[in-house]
Amino acid sequence: MRVGNTRVSLDSVVYAFNRGESAEEIQHNFDTLTLAEIHAAIAYYLHNKEKVDKYLAKRASEYEKGRDDNRKQYPGGPTREMLLARKNGTDPNWNR
Repeated sequence: MRVGNTRVSLDSVVYAFNRGESAEEIQHNFDTLTLAEIHAAIAYYLHNKEKVDKYLAKRASEYEKGRDDNRKQYPGGPTREMLLARKNGTDPNWNR
């Protein structure tokens, strides 16, 4: 869900609102939004809190699943310790 004719997601506005940011602070962080759009998004959230919270929980779950899948497919690079072991020639799994 996007706010107005922007690429700013409803998620972003709701998370900022729930962190205690004012509409003006939210506008400072998302300057493509007008105050009216921010107030409308907050009003929509407050009038549909259960529905939006369910939507946000689903999105968070999908994000976590995608992140986990991505980590499995592309494991992290070498750690600092691994790089130092390679440099010092003490990594038995590293062939120059």
